[in-house]
Amino acid sequence: MARGGGVSSERVYVIPLRDAYRAPRKKRAKVAIRLVREFVERHLKAKYIKVSPKLNELIWSRSSEKPPRRVRVRIVQVDEDTVEVEPLERIEES
Repeated sequence: MARGGGVSSERVYVIPLRDAYRAPRKKRAKVAIRLVREFVERHLKAKYIKVSPKLNELIWSRSSEKPPRRVRVRIVQVDEDTVEVEPLERIEES
């Protein structure tokens, strides 16, 4: 199967963060960030993963004790080894 796209390709994923709730309450958001990085590394085989500040704020928005159960993200591949992960913003219809 041929891989589509090359440099600066873009993908959308829903990343489950439910395993973060197995961690102690005060460490859940930190664990959720680690789960995002592991998911991206597993699916895109990237060495360098840059988590955007907006995604970080989204995960920490309900404090460290209650991160979201899942998060929808856009992953942009900058080059072979580098990807950027940002939250998917909904396009509102008029």
